[in-house]
Amino acid sequence: MDSSLPGSRSRDFPGNSTGVGCHFLLQGIFPTQGSNPCLLHLTYTGREYDGRSDLHVGITSTGGVVYNYTVHGVQRDEVGWEQSVSVPLLQPGLFGLLDQWDKYLEDFSATGAWLPHRYEEDHHNCYSYALAFINCVLATEGEEPLDRDEFTEKFVVPRTRKASKYIMLYHAIEEQGFYVTDPPSPQTGPGPGSGSC
Repeated sequence: MDSSLPGSRSRDFPGNSTGVGCHFLLQGIFPTQGSNPCLLHLTYTGREYDGRSDLHVGITSTGGVVYNYTVHGVQRDEVGWEQSVSVPLLQPGLFGLLDQWDKYLEDFSATGAWLPHRYEEDHHNCYSYALAFINCVLATEGEEPLDRDEFTEKFVVPRTRKASKYIMLYHAIEEQGFYVTDPPSPQTGPGPGSGSC
């Protein structure tokens, strides 16, 4: 599956002899749908994400199927999320959940809370579904639940900011063939002996 951005072409940076292309650099930010299990996926509902677009949210099974809640109830999409931003959900201490993840996801999705007639665009939607599932898993593991604001600030906003920066960079390179940025100032650069290249 292709994880390139809308309207993009896989090509190397013009004039760059490293052999590393835009497409390769973006694959880690926008992984293919089945490449990593147990992720929160965020995608936009429109032609292209502009920072103001509505987002749609889903959770992947261990097999890469994206479970998401819509006006039609819980959907199980095997394709269609290739250009989404991913948020890893399993922290290193929770990798033991992999064996039970799909059962939790299927059982949770089968409850009456996620029937089509219960969908409300502003209050009981795809984000509510994803956050409720995450909190269900946390409760099963004896962890404290996350509220909407806390989850958004700690997990979603950092990934969407990073994605926005990469999209901006990608568009600049698409249009101009390169992108120039100011070098870090001496105060913000790595200190002597930091081991950075």
